[in-house]
Amino acid sequence: MFRVLQAPYRSSDADNLDQMYRLRKRVFIDQLDWSLQHCPAGLERDRYDAMDPVYIVWTDDRTGTLLGSTRLMPTTGPTLLYDVFGETFPDAACLASPGIWEATRTCVDCKAIAALRPDISASDAFATLCLAIIECGRAHGIHTIVSNYEPHMKRVYRRAGLKLDEVGRADGYGRLPVCCGIFDISPPVEAAVREKLGLAGPLFAPIFSERAAA
Repeated sequence: MFRVLQAPYRSSDADNLDQMYRLRKRVFIDQLDWSLQHCPAGLERDRYDAMDPVYIVWTDDRTGTLLGSTRLMPTTGPTLLYDVFGETFPDAACLASPGIWEATRTCVDCKAIAALRPDISASDAFATLCLAIIECGRAHGIHTIVSNYEPHMKRVYRRAGLKLDEVGRADGYGRLPVCCGIFDISPPVEAAVREKLGLAGPLFAPIFSERAAA
């Protein structure tokens, strides 16, 4: 089950948000050793989470366990690219457009995937989450996604069928360089990702597909 959470968040969203912040702490701080602040309760949150971003959450239909999530923010407002990773693409101001959004904190819970969805590999799970970003974005007038990532992720994105234009990278943020990529989420790209995953139907409610087609 894929859901879009956006402000004003409902009380029923609280469990999904809590699971998401915990997953982010396990993935980005415990596993990847990123230098990020986290709450004593084991949550990874930053100031952008207080700016009413849009979240995509993927949960198991039977248990409600979070399988993956991502955060989306419009490039017409504050983003990590502008405020933190500006050296990776000094011309980032040219990306400010209602049709271009930033995706950050994209992650899947590999242990939960293995336990609850053993039919999906970790790489296919990540590609499925990327497909959800594409499907949601196209249904809401977004044509391009921008994101910062570590160099090895370029292979992961391309293996998933994504069309990526790496426009820059810079050192000085950690043990690895940080890259800046621009992702086309046009219909041909969506079709390519769907073909690689063998998924014909929509991940979200049918109304999403109808909006995207329109």
